[in-house]
Amino acid sequence: MMTGDSNMTSIVQRIARQALLTFRSPPRLGEEAGKSFLENRSQLKSLMTEVRAADLKLVPRRADNNNVSPSLRGPPVTYMHICETDQFSMGVFLLKSGASIPLHDHPGMHGMLKVLYGKVRISCFDRLDRQGCTPAAPPLPPAQKGALRRSLLRSTDVYTEESGPCVLSPDRDNLHQIDAVDGPTAFMDILAPPYDPDDDRDCHYYKVLTEAEVKNTEQKEVWLLEISQPPEFWCGGEPYPGPEVCL
Repeated sequence: MMTGDSNMTSIVQRIARQALLTFRSPPRLGEEAGKSFLENRSQLKSLMTEVRAADLKLVPRRADNNNVSPSLRGPPVTYMHICETDQFSMGVFLLKSGASIPLHDHPGMHGMLKVLYGKVRISCFDRLDRQGCTPAAPPLPPAQKGALRRSLLRSTDVYTEESGPCVLSPDRDNLHQIDAVDGPTAFMDILAPPYDPDDDRDCHYYKVLTEAEVKNTEQKEVWLLEISQPPEFWCGGEPYPGPEVCL
């Protein structure tokens, strides 16, 4: 007796197919999302909620030996490439204990992040204007004022494998920082469309210049300064061991 296609097809394959359907014509920055897009994104979110590390043949890793020299520990973050099309990219980020993906943006992009094992803390920001400063801005040398960004710290939440996905859009939660909490962690990541510097979708890094805290639903305006990639952060690559994806 033959089983149905949904049972024979890996959940990773189904996620990729749904991502392709969802992001074939996504709303751009400032555009209102249509009913079809929202329905497809909801289905994608449901599939992402179900995925577990075992579905990708990932084995949760142990904390590193802190006695090892930092120069021998390798990159703090690694990436497993699963698939990429013109519409989206999909892969897995693995963070060592105590590692962070610094505050960065996703220009004009949608995204979805699902923790596979471990725990991450994600701080999400919205940009309030593209650049410039006001009298309330922090004092900076004139050469740096063009790199100042007024933003809204929307939330800081902890995600585990039991949590639903973290979702971002071109104008909501588009900037975020991801910190490994209490040990190594891994998460599946979908970005749509993929980063492409030739199409004005390059990754930019930031640091917070003004202190802010989020308590309950309270949100705070903060000043961010665009910076170069922090020297303590770099990302290596490693093979993806899970089911093949065909699109």
